[in-house]
Amino acid sequence: MKFRRKSTPAPGSAPAPASTESAPAESAPAGPGPYDVNQIPDDIDRVDLGALLVAPVQGCDLRLQVNEKSNEVAAVILAGEEGAIEFQAFAAPRTGGLWDEVRPQIAQDVARRGGETSEREGRFGTELLCKVPVDRKNPASDVQISRIVGVDGPRWMLRATFLGRPAIEPDNSDQWEHALSLVAVRRGDLAMPLATQLPFVMPPEARRSE
Repeated sequence: MKFRRKSTPAPGSAPAPASTESAPAESAPAGPGPYDVNQIPDDIDRVDLGALLVAPVQGCDLRLQVNEKSNEVAAVILAGEEGAIEFQAFAAPRTGGLWDEVRPQIAQDVARRGGETSEREGRFGTELLCKVPVDRKNPASDVQISRIVGVDGPRWMLRATFLGRPAIEPDNSDQWEHALSLVAVRRGDLAMPLATQLPFVMPPEARRSE
């Protein structure tokens, strides 16, 4: 797996690669994850990014989306030739349920940008399918399609945004969902306001590749 540091103005706007020639990983049954860092049941050597530990995926790059102003990692993207997954993790209540609260807010934001959303039941529960025009002033412009999944864990919520093929064809994205199921979240012990994004840490190998 290769590291790439990418400076972008805001998370959630990374374009997905267009090619559909290869899959992100070898076929494998989806695991029961994502996991809490204290409950990982395997010995896979994951990449430690602070808030997230991400398992390497054959044929995919691990890209760090860096905020241009703060120089902090805003999101982690697992990108392959046919699509990508963007990961973010947030502080949540012990009782869970943050995804149910956040989902309508995401739908409202999409509507403000001239897009539309719908819900579906998937492998990880209720998902959001989003369609946003690339050029809001031009209704005939291309539409960017994404699929957002939220997973509630112990005092954390993991948000995964599928782009490209796994968003357009959600019923044919088992291998991408398997990659999501291997992610582990490190909440930490610090008190944080609800819905605050958990901090990422840029690994040494990513810093060397700048």
